[in-house]
Amino acid sequence: MSSSDRPAPIRLGTIAPNFDAETTNGPINFHDFIGDNWVVFFSHPEDYTPVCTTELGAFAKLEPEFAKRGAKLIGLSANTIESHGGWIKDIAEISGNNVKFPIIGDKDRKIALAFDMLDHQDTTNVDSKGIAFTIRSVFIIDPKKTIRLILSYPASTGRNTAEVLRVLDSLQTGDKHRITTPINWTPGEDVIVHPSVKNDEAAKLFPEFRIVKPYLRFTPLPKEKTSANV
Repeated sequence: MSSSDRPAPIRLGTIAPNFDAETTNGPINFHDFIGDNWVVFFSHPEDYTPVCTTELGAFAKLEPEFAKRGAKLIGLSANTIESHGGWIKDIAEISGNNVKFPIIGDKDRKIALAFDMLDHQDTTNVDSKGIAFTIRSVFIIDPKKTIRLILSYPASTGRNTAEVLRVLDSLQTGDKHRITTPINWTPGEDVIVHPSVKNDEAAKLFPEFRIVKPYLRFTPLPKEKTSANV
């Protein structure tokens, strides 16, 4: 596949491409699957590979936490549904966690191509036919089908599932309270008043807010007011 065959990169704020696909839980239409939920959509290079196996076990363990926040999980791997089924048994045996969320079969890479999940530089990350496998991409998509987060990891590096959950909390809490979150924020720590909120309005919304610089205003936000209060 040449670079000219690849679609324009999708960006934050764009509508997630829609598609129909077979999954381990049956056929889906992606936008119908999203419905009124948040969705965490993530790709894997191949079934029966070591890093991917540890990742799916970790996502399965954390799935209840995502569900409490109104978020669905859905994975993708560049193999068949039949292959996924056997792999899921291995994941349960190794991790002790059952994968209940759907895994998409994308042997021809059509969905991976639509989401630009393919590795451009690593020529070793290909199958026996020389077709590029998917890299470790993560997308958080909101109920409006808008892409809110894009993360891409090389095939050699496993993801941090706790970080994906942390970003979901940041996005959901920010949408609700008109705040942003500073570096390394975790629910319960101080947050930043959104730049669009003027000081007089901030005083009403956040009585304890403090001005460090005109462009940097902090306020306490208890964990009970974040999406992690579940």
